[in-house]
Amino acid sequence: MTHNPIINQRQQQILDRMALDGEVKIAELKDTFDVTEMTLRRDLEKLEFMGLLRRTFGGAILVGKDIALQDRTGIMMDEKMSIGQLAAQLVKSGDSIFLDGGSTTLQVSKYLKSEMSITVVTNALNIAAELQAKQISTIVVGGMLLDKTSTLVGPIAAGSIAQMAFDRVFIGTTGVSIKHGFSNSNMHEAEIKRLVIEHASEVNIVMDHTKYGLKDLFSFAALEAVDRIISDRLPDLELDGILKEASVQIVVKN
Repeated sequence: MTHNPIINQRQQQILDRMALDGEVKIAELKDTFDVTEMTLRRDLEKLEFMGLLRRTFGGAILVGKDIALQDRTGIMMDEKMSIGQLAAQLVKSGDSIFLDGGSTTLQVSKYLKSEMSITVVTNALNIAAELQAKQISTIVVGGMLLDKTSTLVGPIAAGSIAQMAFDRVFIGTTGVSIKHGFSNSNMHEAEIKRLVIEHASEVNIVMDHTKYGLKDLFSFAALEAVDRIISDRLPDLELDGILKEASVQIVVKN
């Protein structure tokens, strides 16, 4: 990574680590640098102000719209696997479900049991391939392919979804906030998410804890439109309280 003269050597090293891992944690940075936690928080605050990262609970993640799926897949992997396992346990024999594109929804597909008696509708090519290997009945909606996320979007995809009814859906999100609800960085994917929710009996959002309190450009659901969040941690007290008021159940691994 090219050195930025506005930032110091430690801050540059933080950016270099993020370029490799996609995220940093303050606890790990303390082990690397001989500075206080407050100094590291100020470093992250400065880098966020410069638009180079986005602070999260206990660290920071890369900033970037429509980050390619292959770049997101390794970020928070343990957490996403745990979320995928929890979500898959909610699927019942005979269900018709929808899985949208994303690194966390991909983990849901990986934890579905082979030859399970369900029908899965998806707009994600990588999820379809995973389900094919498991011999699970799968419907892939058509549409315009987004290279970075391997998802199919647009009027053809929307037209197919509009003719369906789902027992439960599992959707990813870029963030959830009190004012903005659930949001996404891509307007085409947000449109699909919005439509899927309209045709679902039960709406599940699968997301790791770094998405709490964040918002992106395109809102696709108000808080009360979602039945359940499946995550690896609970949100802060304020957001937790607002979600409970909106009757959103939060499921995390014990």
